[in-house]
Order: sequence, then structure tokens, then C-alpha cells
Amino acid sequence: MRRSHAVLAAALLVSAPGCKRAQREVVVYTSVDQPFAEPIFRDFEKRSGIRLRAVFDTEETKSTGVLNRLIAEAQRPQADVFWSGDPVRPFILAKRGLLEPYASPAAASIPAQFKSADGLWTGAAARAKILLVNTQRVAPSEMPRSIRDLANPRWKGQGAMANPVFGTTTMYVAALFTVWGDDRARAFLEQVKANGTRIASSNGEVRRLVAAGEVAFGLTDTDDAHQALLEKAPVQVVYPDQDDLGTLVMPNAVVLIKGGPHPAEARALLDHLVAPEVEKRMVETAGHIPLRRETAAVPTAPGPSSFQTMHVDYARVADEIAKIEPWLRQWAGI
Repeated sequence: MRRSHAVLAAALLVSAPGCKRAQREVVVYTSVDQPFAEPIFRDFEKRSGIRLRAVFDTEETKSTGVLNRLIAEAQRPQADVFWSGDPVRPFILAKRGLLEPYASPAAASIPAQFKSADGLWTGAAARAKILLVNTQRVAPSEMPRSIRDLANPRWKGQGAMANPVFGTTTMYVAALFTVWGDDRARAFLEQVKANGTRIASSNGEVRRLVAAGEVAFGLTDTDDAHQALLEKAPVQVVYPDQDDLGTLVMPNAVVLIKGGPHPAEARALLDHLVAPEVEKRMVETAGHIPLRRETAAVPTAPGPSSFQTMHVDYARVADEIAKIEPWLRQWAGI
């Protein structure tokens, strides 16, 4: 009898008007810049009623920090979703069997080249690797036009790039290795170093150096260039290597973590992050490049059909990152 009374009391307690059910939640790890990601997360909470807990990467270790954390937590995942600032890190997770496929209906209008057919990753707006040039230091007729200008003696000591061990610069360098081959890519980076190119802590620092006129130009991303233009800095964007190599396009990628603690909520968040209205928001507020044809681009970040893009296999680039990382660390002196 005592046991039945206890069960009845517990049932009454749960159903009592003053008792609330535990709130649903979802955990996302992301390398997307916090000022742009947070409003999107708050909007998701408001629409869905699901509490969102976010873990952000730092500017200096962009993508690398949360990637390593996801790998370390593989046996007991703490995250449900990874919103990556590039498509390559998700391939590293996929090769370790850490992702759960999900083809979101919200991604139906995203072109096939920016998502996987099996739903393992989905692109969500993009950035491009560009040259940001200080117009007070460089005349229009003398604009650098190629990544190779970082190694050109004409620009000795006047260029900058972010540390290639971290962030999107890692992806860009790995892409060069896949296109040029090991020998040519290594020789190029050695020439970059010998040419006195400044190695900055981040793409944001490259933007600052160029905007302040401390260097003539630098390799950075379109979202950083967008910010510099909004601040009325004396800069111009150059989409490099339009005659041969092309400009690298880097879509953000959203993936589900296999075994994440909140699978239903994770799918709801992924649907939100790849939806057309979120792409539009990233284009308008963060200077991202739209992937959908129907999403209007902003002048500071035209769509990928308006310039020649670099043809790369993102999966192969992911393999290359793992292969060249020890050499890159040695090159960077860390």
C-alpha cells in the first residue's frame, strides 16, 4: 500500500498545475562569428521555444578549437550541431564517423555542389578568400591581382595573411596543395615568408593592418572586407587569380553530431540555420555570399556566379589539411 501511495503522490506532483516540464534544449558548437550568430540563435529560441546553448570558437583558433573538442568528446558527445565557418572541418568529423546524416527540407533550393547528397553536410551562405588592398598605398593601376603577389619582390614587406595553421587560411593553403601539388605549394609558402609577409593572428587582424595602412594588402575573407567597407576604411576588394586559379569559395556548413543528446531539437536547429531567411540575414549583416540564386547579394559580396571560382574537392582538401598540418606548424614556428 505504501508503494502505491508513493506512486500516486508522484503522479499528482508531476501533473500539478504549478509544475513545469523540463524545457527542451539543444547544444551547438560554432566557428561562425559570435556577433552574427547570436541574433540567429535568439531568433531560433523565440520561434521554437527550445533553449539553445552555444559554444563559440575564438578568433585566433577559428574552427580548430571546437573541432578538437568535438573529436575529444566522440565517446560521449556533448554537442548536437556543429555550425562550421567552412565545409572542410565537417569532412574531418565525417571520416571519424562522428556525423549523423540529415537532408533538411529547408535546404531544397541550395545548389547540389554546396551540400552532400546523403545529407551529411549542408552549406549555408559562404565566404570567399580575397585580397583586401589599401587604396591610399596602392594606385588602381598597380593593384595586386594574384595570391602569388604575396611572394612577389615588388611587394616585399607589404603583404599580410593570417596564420595558416588556423581558420580559413588553413583551408586555402590546403586547397593550393591540392591544385598545385606539394612541391610548388611548399615553395610558394617559403617565398611568402622570405618576402617579409606579415603573419597575423587572424583574418580580422589582417583587415585591421590593411585598413590602418600598416601593410599595402592582405589575404582575408569577404566578411572581414565587408566590415572594413562598412567602416569606410580606404580599402578595395580584389577577387584574386581570375585568369587561372580562381577565387576559393567557402560555404558555411551545418552538420548533426552522431549520438548528440538532443536529436529532435538538433534537426529543428539545422532546419533553421539552412533556411532562406537565415541565408538572407547572413548576406545582409555579415557580408556573406548567397548560395541560392533567389537570394539577393550585397555589393560588397557578389554571388559566386559573378567571378571565377577555384575548383576544389572539399573532401580532398580535408585530407590535405591533416597531411600538411605538421609541416605548416613548423613553417609557422609553433
